Amino acid sequence: MEKFDFIVIGGGPGGHTAAEEAARLGARTVILERSGWGGTCTHRGCIPTKALLACSRMRAVLRKAGRLGVRAAEATFDFAAARRHMEQMVRIAGLGVQQSLRESGADARTGTGLLTAPGEVEWTAPDGTKGRLTAPTILLAWGSEPALPPGIVPSGRILTSDGFLARTALPGSALVLGGSFIGVEFATFLAEAGCRVVLAEALDRILPLEDDDVSAAIARELARLGIAIHTSASAESVREEDEGTLARLTTPSGPLDVEASVALVCTGRRPRLDDEQLARLGIGYDRRGIHVDGNLETTCRGIFAVGDVTGGILLAHRAESQGRALASRLFGDGSVRHRDELVPSVVYTHPPAARVGLTERQAARQGLAVRVTRSDYGANILARTELAGSGFAKAVFLDDRLAGAAVAGEMAGELIAPLALAVQESLDRTALRNWILPHPGYSEVFQGLFRD
Repeated sequence: MEKFDFIVIGGGPGGHTAAEEAARLGARTVILERSGWGGTCTHRGCIPTKALLACSRMRAVLRKAGRLGVRAAEATFDFAAARRHMEQMVRIAGLGVQQSLRESGADARTGTGLLTAPGEVEWTAPDGTKGRLTAPTILLAWGSEPALPPGIVPSGRILTSDGFLARTALPGSALVLGGSFIGVEFATFLAEAGCRVVLAEALDRILPLEDDDVSAAIARELARLGIAIHTSASAESVREEDEGTLARLTTPSGPLDVEASVALVCTGRRPRLDDEQLARLGIGYDRRGIHVDGNLETTCRGIFAVGDVTGGILLAHRAESQGRALASRLFGDGSVRHRDELVPSVVYTHPPAARVGLTERQAARQGLAVRVTRSDYGANILARTELAGSGFAKAVFLDDRLAGAAVAGEMAGELIAPLALAVQESLDRTALRNWILPHPGYSEVFQGLFRD
């Protein structure tokens, strides 16, 4: 029996961040990962999709560069080369996780970890060798898996996001089922790469969790790419045929049949749960994830959970924040804390969109009296110089303090970062008006948000 202070099961963003921080704080830490250091984000989510989007965006930029005096031959798209770039980025990201774990002093082991009792884990190495580990604190970071609608079964042409990333050929056309961030990002890539794309969302707008104006703006941009968008459209059936797929959608105007080379099911992800292990230790959970309290502790004392397995917002940086906060509380001074309402989200369409904190719609639902301001990219000279197109920023003030913000347009993912800090600190309009912003810069769009 090997003794540790902290055992982490799962090497995704939440698990490896918790392990690194705990080891740096002096805890004897071991982390177990069955396959793929970095987890879903590195191998099937954030990194491969952003690598592909970087490739398709470059093609889109070259196709409109003539106005800037850049004359290029017809920008064709080489999917095999794009895949090589994607695979290289995945390798680099995975190696980076392993390197940071080594530098922290954590003991990183490939293999599976099985909860056998409170404080005990059975470790099985890839060669079948088994060992027993014990620690007063154990962390579950099992991650997530694709969530499929009832009746839809993956096949060679009916794909989850995981399945698409394994393809070696670009389809001629695609039906993307699901208009949340996973669906719209894949739709963006496919359209920019030259595919015919139909996007179907069961709710009444794409990006249903985002600000209403942001959803509308991204819908317009996707339409400009030639993507046919159907909202309030659910899949009644999807089947594979000899030359492709045939889906029947239920829409407000009646049934709609859509033929495409592939059907890409992007209807979200769900926590990856092991019913047997959870039941054995009496750990509470439901289909939405493992139940944790404000300290991220499960219903079994000494066992904690972070990241996608806890449900909620399935984002890598949320998992990392939870992991840092947990390590700080268990082995440090507890000064690092996690708050779900402060987690920013970014949609990596072209242009992108981002949000943090309270939205206008959420405020209305809660009956909160808020002031909403908006500032457009049209007056931003750098955005115009770089042909960034349309865009805007929005701010939601509650009691004259910044409670939420959203950006739709170029650089949205970077612009949301300082706004997230301002929301976290509940800065008031006086403090924000004193913010000195560089000129020329995209951040100058903030000036219009904070005026009287």
